Amino acid sequence: MPVSDTASPDAPAPAPLHLAVSLDGAGAHPAAWREPGARPGELFTARYWAALVAEAEAGLLDFVTFEDALALQSSSPNGADERTDRIRGRLDAVLTAARVAPLTRRIGLVPAVTATHTEPFHISKAVATLDHVSRGRAGLHIQVSGLPYEERHFGRRAAPLAEDALHEEAVDHVEVVRRLWDSWEDDAEIRDVATGRFVDREKLHYVDFRGRFFDVRGPSITPRPPQGQPLVTARAADSAGYGLIARSADIGYLAARDTTAAREAVAAVRQVRAAAGLAARPLHLFGELTVFLDEAPGAAAARRARLDEQAGEPYDADAPVFAGTPVQLADLLHALHREAGLSGFRLRPGVLAHDLPAVTRGLVPELQRRGLFRREYEADTLRGLLGLERPANRYAPAAHPAA
Repeated sequence: MPVSDTASPDAPAPAPLHLAVSLDGAGAHPAAWREPGARPGELFTARYWAALVAEAEAGLLDFVTFEDALALQSSSPNGADERTDRIRGRLDAVLTAARVAPLTRRIGLVPAVTATHTEPFHISKAVATLDHVSRGRAGLHIQVSGLPYEERHFGRRAAPLAEDALHEEAVDHVEVVRRLWDSWEDDAEIRDVATGRFVDREKLHYVDFRGRFFDVRGPSITPRPPQGQPLVTARAADSAGYGLIARSADIGYLAARDTTAAREAVAAVRQVRAAAGLAARPLHLFGELTVFLDEAPGAAAARRARLDEQAGEPYDADAPVFAGTPVQLADLLHALHREAGLSGFRLRPGVLAHDLPAVTRGLVPELQRRGLFRREYEADTLRGLLGLERPANRYAPAAHPAA
C-alpha cells in the first residue's frame, strides 16, 4: 500500500536501507525464460551470470545471492514433475560466485548451500576461498532440505530428518564452519624465505567440535578469510526457521506479507536471539519480495498475468509478490523499513532480463531521491557495506586475555 514520503524539514534523515537481489535461472517466474531478452541459451555460461552481477553492481546493491539446490527444480513434493516447459538444471552456486568474483569490485557474493547434505569442512574452505578471491566480499546462504528425493541422492540416512532436527543440524553446521574460519590466526602465515618458515604452526588451531550431527577436529586447510567471518544468511518462510536465523545468521530474510506481520516476525526472531544470549551480536533482518516492475501503472500486473497464462497457472510464491511501479515499491519498502524494523530487502526479480534493470535503474534512483539508499559504495568488503565489524579470532590469545 503506497505511503507518502513527505517529511517535516526538521525531521531526522531516514536511516539508509540495504538491498540485495536473488539470482535464479531467468527469474522467479517459471515462464521468465520465454521473455524477450532472457537469453535461455546462455543460462549455463559464466558470461550470463557475470552480466547479471555487473548490472546489480552498477545499481550499487549490497549483494547478490545465487540460488542452488541438490535436485532438479520441480513443482511436485515427490520428485521430478516431468515438465519440459520450465527451466531444469543449474550451475553450482559457490563455483559460479567464484567465477564472477574477479569480474566485480564492490558487490557482495552470497551463494546458497544446503547444509543438510554437505559437509561443513568442505563448505568452510569453499567460502573462505571465495572470500580470498573476492577480497572480502563473500557470504554464505545456509538452507535446509527435507525432500525425500534429495535424500536419495546421498544415502546418508534411511529417511529425512524432522523439520526441527533439520534446523538444529544447520545450526551445528554453521558453528563448525565459523570455527574452521577461525582455525587459522590472521598472522599464521609467515612466508619467510630466508628462514624457510611459511607458517607458524602454533597459530593453527584444532576446533574439536563434537555434537549430535558432526565431529570435526580441524584445522581448516585454508587461511582465515579476509573478512575473518564471511556473512552467513538464512531464510524463514515461517516461524520454523526463526531459530536458525536467531542463532546462526548475520542476515535473516523474512517473508512477511504486510507491515504487521513483518513487525511480529522481527520481534519474534529478536526474542529468540535474546533467549540464546546473542542479543548484543548485530543481526540484519531483511524483508523478501518477488517483484514485477514497470513505469506505467498497471503494466507490471498485466505482464505478470501474461506470464501466468504462458505458465498455465497463477504464479504462487513463498514470499510476497509485488507488481507495480518503482515509486510504489519505494513507498512500500520505506514503510516496512520505518514501521517494521527491517534494515533491508532481498528482491527476487520476476524476470531477470526486465525486473533486475527496473530495480537498478528505476527503484534505486527513487530511493536515492528520498535519501534512503547510497550514491556510492562506502566500503570494500561485504561486512563493511552492512556496517558490521571484522570479528576477532576466537582462538587468538587476544580473544582470551589473562584474568
